[in-house]
Amino acid sequence: MDVNGTVAEGFEPVRDAFVRNFEALGDRGAAVTVYRDGRKVVDLWGGTRDVDGTEPWQHGTAQIVRSATKGVAAAVLLMLVQRGRLDLDAPVGHYWPEYKAAGKERTLVRHVLAHRAGVPVLDRPLTLAEAADPDLAAAAVAAQAPAWEPGADHGYHAQTYSWLTGELVRRVTGRSIGDWIADEVAGPLGLDLWVGLPAAVAGRVGRVAQVEAPAAPGGLKTRPKRAVSAAYADPDSLTRRAFAAITPMPDENDPAYRTAVLPASNGIATAEGLARFYAALIGEVDGVRLFTPDSVERARAEQSAGPDRVLVVNTRFGLGYMLHGTASPLLSPGSFGHPGRGGALGFADPESGIAFGYVTNGFRKSVTADPRAQALVRAVRVAIGE
Repeated sequence: MDVNGTVAEGFEPVRDAFVRNFEALGDRGAAVTVYRDGRKVVDLWGGTRDVDGTEPWQHGTAQIVRSATKGVAAAVLLMLVQRGRLDLDAPVGHYWPEYKAAGKERTLVRHVLAHRAGVPVLDRPLTLAEAADPDLAAAAVAAQAPAWEPGADHGYHAQTYSWLTGELVRRVTGRSIGDWIADEVAGPLGLDLWVGLPAAVAGRVGRVAQVEAPAAPGGLKTRPKRAVSAAYADPDSLTRRAFAAITPMPDENDPAYRTAVLPASNGIATAEGLARFYAALIGEVDGVRLFTPDSVERARAEQSAGPDRVLVVNTRFGLGYMLHGTASPLLSPGSFGHPGRGGALGFADPESGIAFGYVTNGFRKSVTADPRAQALVRAVRVAIGE
């Protein structure tokens, strides 16, 4: 495999793991970037731009990162908190009065970020056109009765996180969350990262698709636990309904999907954009820092832990970020970030100063712990001697 890019001295294990991802784990096109203490130490890419094509992946090729977008959306709300414009312990209805309907009056802003709001599903799923209409989508979520008492339990808000976070930002700032990200996050840092893809950069984005994992040694494939398989197979389960809040499932290569502002699922980024974003959460990058130290601690303070009513595994969440655990192993117990279902991963580790971004054009069935991303995380751990 012809891998391009650079690694700083000591980070050669990451290059080795990246090559093995193509040789043994079936990657077709991917990139990985690592920052340490605000400095880029790994920047690698290889394979093809399109999962089903032959054009080489270039430096600056971007891909859809699915739920890795949630970590960017969470940063917007936490930056509004640190600017004094949003209160984590205020009811959502304080900012969005229509949200008080159907038993959601006591839902707090922190419940939204910690996946405790109780509205991971919609009784009537939205079409893509409806999901992309902020007024219509917000009204649908505001009218939805919760599946559990808000704040009493947690379950992954796979799609509804888009409208919960997006509408809070719109009510507080008067701007869409996509515009806020462009103006306040991506712009100052020079990130190749978008929620709502501009037409001018559409040509840089590769085509993605679901791909089968290669057989494990001995010809066996890893299988999810029976309870997880049953939840995904049952059309009435919270699991299936949460991921089907937009129905039919959108074509992720459709320009209409990519231009929509859906911060739960359709962010588009380069690996460098994702890693640089996380580097600026925990430290200064070229004079820009997004989070104060207090916001870093706020982001990674555990809010939810244990059996997830949607993902049917044990998950841990801070405020908008997955925390290191069995469902989503990161670099160390202090790490916080977010995977994208089937591939992408971005996270920060304040203690080591590491910020990590991995993007791919081939999605697997894994939800929170893709083997390719995990191989790279292990290699970073080796490189920094942990």
